[in-house]
Amino acid sequence: PHGSCGTELSDRLPHLASCVDNMAVIRSMHTDEFNHHPAQLMMNCGVGRLGRPSVGSWLTYGLGSECNNLPSYVVLSAGVGTSGGSSNWTSGFLPSTYRGVPFRTQGEPVLNLKNPPGVSRKDQERSLLALQELNRRRLEITGDSEIANRISSYELAFRMQASAPELLDLSTESQYTLHDYGVDRSEPENKRHRGYSPQAHHAFARNCLLARRLIERGVRFVNLYHASWDHHDALNKDLKYNCSIVDQPVAALLKDLKQRGLLDSTLVVFSGEFGRTPLADNHESSGQKPGRDHHPFAFSSWMAGGGVRGGQVIGKTDELGWAPIEDPVHINDFHATLLHLFGLDHLKLSKKFGGFDVRLTNVGGKIVHKLLI
Repeated sequence: PHGSCGTELSDRLPHLASCVDNMAVIRSMHTDEFNHHPAQLMMNCGVGRLGRPSVGSWLTYGLGSECNNLPSYVVLSAGVGTSGGSSNWTSGFLPSTYRGVPFRTQGEPVLNLKNPPGVSRKDQERSLLALQELNRRRLEITGDSEIANRISSYELAFRMQASAPELLDLSTESQYTLHDYGVDRSEPENKRHRGYSPQAHHAFARNCLLARRLIERGVRFVNLYHASWDHHDALNKDLKYNCSIVDQPVAALLKDLKQRGLLDSTLVVFSGEFGRTPLADNHESSGQKPGRDHHPFAFSSWMAGGGVRGGQVIGKTDELGWAPIEDPVHINDFHATLLHLFGLDHLKLSKKFGGFDVRLTNVGGKIVHKLLI
């Protein structure tokens, strides 16, 4: 047990344990999908199949952007990357301007953002104006909305040439802040860890700090990914490794947002796409230590800030942790609540597609009022 609320949290998460009074932990999440890609699609897009807009796209479609020089929806990834890849941040049948834009954490944030040698900013501006005029003429002829999206993308890319490099320059951050997030952490020796990459600890910490900088600049939605938590074997060793990657930076992000007065207006969500079985996934016959298999029937997520009532636990599973027995929360309920926290009605935020009014929460979803302040 931790905090004044007494919420129980694993001893693998000592930094997050100091934040539980701001967190609402959901113990009764459940989903319809049992494998990674479709479950990631369901967590991000509301259904376990390709072609639907992601939650970040729905939010930016419904609310617009507060930032003129950066995309409204940014994606940052560390570790080996998610199996769902770009389908997790797709705009689906919404205009492509609402698609998540992946940022690299080193070098150019977006490839080909810099001008090639010999091309001045004035030259580029003249070229962009000429291209814009050609695109506008084509738009008048065809009425194709994607041409308007293309014009918008070119203009944003031009503005990003100045704003994106400044975003990635952490020299203005204090040494205390860098240390607090763990940006200066070294990578432990690789013992065939799941989720290992040579800079996983540094990259994820940097991404958490960049998330705060993006939020400060008015970016509407930021996805942070770290994979892989697929602990079919060697659970003790690999879970310790992955928890050490995320624990310190995420806790620092929460505390930093709170200290800057941003947590009340920023919703932080921490979740995987499903849970792990309460039974061992045993590979000892092949010399491997036990782990856990995929488990869609019950898992935990947490939310903090943005209108969520912290310091509470919602839902309960049976004594084995196999299935919810109190306050079950389906992914569509989770999304309905998330949209509500942003002032959007999940039943009304829809887009006509294939003859149907399609929405993030598919044909289900109800607001979990216990989560709300």
